[in-house]
This record gives sequence, C-alpha cells and structure tokens, in this order.
Amino acid sequence: MSRLVGLVRHGSHDELGRVLSGRTTNVALNPAGRDEAAALARALAGAGVAAVLSSPQRRTVETAAILARALGPTPQVDPALDEIDFGEWSGRDFADLSGDAWDLWNTARATAPTAGGETMAAATARAAALIDRLGAGGGEPVLCVSHCDIIRGVVCHYLGLTLDNILRFSVDPGRICWLHADRQGGAQLLSLNARN
Repeated sequence: MSRLVGLVRHGSHDELGRVLSGRTTNVALNPAGRDEAAALARALAGAGVAAVLSSPQRRTVETAAILARALGPTPQVDPALDEIDFGEWSGRDFADLSGDAWDLWNTARATAPTAGGETMAAATARAAALIDRLGAGGGEPVLCVSHCDIIRGVVCHYLGLTLDNILRFSVDPGRICWLHADRQGGAQLLSLNARN
C-alpha cells in the first residue's frame, strides 16, 4: 500500500517575513494568502483528494478550509502538523532575534535547541510519524496543511538529509510538496514547492 501525500504550506499573512509567528499569535490569512489557497485548490481539482488535515494554527485552518471547500472533504485538525514550539522566540520580530542562540538555530538545526521550546528533530519526528501512518493506510491522496519549517524538516527526513540542510530550499506560501508515502515508513519526494 502507498499514498500520495501533499504537504501544503499555509497562505500568506501580514506577519510573514517580519514576525516569528509560531504558536502564540492567532494570525489570519491576508487577501493574498486566501488567493494563494484558492489558486492551489483550483490546480488540485480532479486530484481525488480524500482528506485535508491541518495544523491547529488559524492560518493553516483557514488554508485547509479553502482547499476543502473546493475539493470536498471536511478538514480535520491534526496536532502532528502544528508549528514548531519556538518557546521564548514566539511572536517576536525577526529584527529582534539575534545573538548566539538564534544564530546557532539557523546554522545547526539538527542539534540546536530553541529558547525553551521544541527541537527541530522533535517537530520533524511528529510530522513524519503522521506521514508514515498515512502511507501505511494507503488510499487516495491526502493534503497536510502545515508550516514552512515543518515541511522542510519532513522533506529532509525522507531525503536522508541532516536537518542542518533545512534552509537550502524554499517552501513558499500556498505551495505544495508531493510525497509518495509507502507502508514501510518511507517516502519518495515527487515535487518540491510546486503550484499543483
């Protein structure tokens, strides 16, 4: 058994690129983000999507709702897709995040801790465990709406790359990465940062 799993990054919001939103803000999609989600939904029409799962954060729930309205299945929240718990960094402007701990986080994600939150390895492990369960179940495609670093961590996991490589590729708002997840707990990357 196997299954196609689409890892969707939520659409744009007003804090994007300015604030480390994390789990502390109830940030909503902005008009561009709603347009990105709607464009992806149109591109996925006819893909036979069986389920739409989402992180519990508002920006992902809203993205999942737009996708589900167009594609049919009722969206479901799954905490395995949640944003990284950034601890003390959550909700802070990127301009204010400097210093040894922040610099280490961005150069050594495989081992660096956050400021009182979750490690990159722990965040990746919970999301990859969900992908493994979805692959083992087989069936029609499933969309998993999550966050940039969660998606990049999962891609690194299945490609066998250390998490220190996480910043070497982009996952843009409203884009999708397709995995072919199998019942043995593995997955093949089919596309990265795609529009459909």
